[in-house]
Amino acid sequence: MKWLLRICVVLLMLGGSGWWYYQSLQTPSGPATFTGEGMTEQTTDSVERPPAVEVLGENLEVPWEILFLPDGEFLITERPGTVLLLRQGIEIPIEGVRHVGEGGLLGAALHPEYQTNGYVYLYQTTETTAGLQNRVDRYVLSSTNLVFDRTIVSGLPGARYHDGGRIAFGPDGYLYVTVGDALNEPAAQDPNDLAGSILRYTDEGAIPKTNPFDNAVYSYGHRNAQGLAWDGEGKLWSTEHGRSGMQSGFDELNVIERSGNYGWPNSEGDVVTDGTVGPIRHSGADVTWAPGGLAYLDGSLYIPGLRGATLYEAVVENGMIAEWYEHLVGEYGRLRTVQVGPDGFLYLLTSNRDGRGPVLSETDDRLLRVDPAQLTR
Repeated sequence: MKWLLRICVVLLMLGGSGWWYYQSLQTPSGPATFTGEGMTEQTTDSVERPPAVEVLGENLEVPWEILFLPDGEFLITERPGTVLLLRQGIEIPIEGVRHVGEGGLLGAALHPEYQTNGYVYLYQTTETTAGLQNRVDRYVLSSTNLVFDRTIVSGLPGARYHDGGRIAFGPDGYLYVTVGDALNEPAAQDPNDLAGSILRYTDEGAIPKTNPFDNAVYSYGHRNAQGLAWDGEGKLWSTEHGRSGMQSGFDELNVIERSGNYGWPNSEGDVVTDGTVGPIRHSGADVTWAPGGLAYLDGSLYIPGLRGATLYEAVVENGMIAEWYEHLVGEYGRLRTVQVGPDGFLYLLTSNRDGRGPVLSETDDRLLRVDPAQLTR
């Protein structure tokens, strides 16, 4: 999976600045490696703290999701179609994954009763006779292998871009799934179409009776939701990519309401059409976060930025944002995913080898552990 070839270094001069910027284009120099000591408990002031940021894994191939297994193992999905058990250095290929554009092997989730049943859910892009589609499959993790159990959801809209892909079990025990508009913008305004929606299923793929439209749609009017997290009050939040291309901007942080219409493609930024829900915060027209995942910890929402190359922090009070901070600005490049580990630290995956930006290190992509107590506020 990993190549040994280092291609070259390209020098680019930034116009008018008088200084040089270089971008490394080499592919990973070796197999994925675990470089840390694993998760540790939060330290007290009387004990020397670990560094604010530690690199725990290197040479990952476009990683997308990270899960924490009870035995201390890190399960990481890689978009080309591999599940990685990082500590053991085991790579498990997932059959049927179509890695094209933004599609591939994306989100993952553990069943709430994983320790009993071993169920791992994977969201993946596939090639069908009808074209690109997405689906959620369930596997059983047995020792060092994933054994296919069954397809939970199939036929989700897919395309080269806007595939959504985040999945997570909520406090209600249901499986939430983000699906992009799959380049069909008008479909996002139809609650009977799964494109541009956040979906909700039982763990077996059935439609909960409390869903608002007698189908899987929980909320709609989304362009490309990428993150899901519940705060301390049980409110569901989501990050969403705004417009792209030359215009870009208007990325969103939303509180998700059952049956809510979030306006895409008719609403952007402060323009909120009648009957739709506006964002709690947006990036504006001139700033692009390109938000990846989303995590909640001790009153704050953490948002990794891809194009923004920043870890954003939103301090939440009563469903609103009281303070906003920006961390690690440009230090590690494109940030795809953030999760809270069992030790109370933040775990980040970079995405510098996804073809969208500069490769910052010859050991990209990387797994980072961040001590939230040492972030500057």
